[in-house]
Amino acid sequence: MSITENLNRIKSTLPVGVTLVAVSKTKPNEAVLEAYRAGQRVFGENKVQEMVSKYEALPKDIEWHLIGHLQTNKVKYIAPFVSMIHSVDSLKLLSVIDKEGERNGRIIQCLLQFHIADEETKFGLSYDEAVGLLESEEYRSMKNIRIRGVMGMATFSDDVDQVRSEFANLKNCFDRLKSSFFMEEQSFSEISMGMSDDYLLAIGQGSTMVRVGSSIFGVRNYSVEG
Repeated sequence: MSITENLNRIKSTLPVGVTLVAVSKTKPNEAVLEAYRAGQRVFGENKVQEMVSKYEALPKDIEWHLIGHLQTNKVKYIAPFVSMIHSVDSLKLLSVIDKEGERNGRIIQCLLQFHIADEETKFGLSYDEAVGLLESEEYRSMKNIRIRGVMGMATFSDDVDQVRSEFANLKNCFDRLKSSFFMEEQSFSEISMGMSDDYLLAIGQGSTMVRVGSSIFGVRNYSVEG
């Protein structure tokens, strides 16, 4: 099936209110353009250099989401244009994003990344760490970031019950933060969870944003342009 056919098939499975982030990492510009011509506007990248390269080469109405681990020294490269950063996992990183947002005259949309998987290799905050971040004086003084919700990655596993439980845990973290810190903020509304193999499970647990790559673009890693 073509990228366009894959995209339409996946969109047909998404309820109203769920955003599809087409994960275009390692895919060439031509593949992104095919998805763009099919109507897709939100794309996810996990490496800063590749995202900057694609931003410069591709249509400017694309919304670029940074979904991979972000190092503080790389924030400045994406701060002028990034639509959302999914992977905020420390107060230090959020502080740098805030400073770069101010430098660029922007408020940068962010998600707090939680460690929900039974895997040490995944990044993310615990619930208590997230609370500590949100209660800090430093966070309260930030003017150029907006926390829009939470993100998490489930364990890479065929155990459906485990994956569902991890997604339910992230939804619970979202609900508790909403009631404790964001009750008055309608913009705190996003739960980014679910990828090609488990996005329907994630939607069942309350996901509002799914990150789908291989089911759209295919599993083969193309050589990256530019």
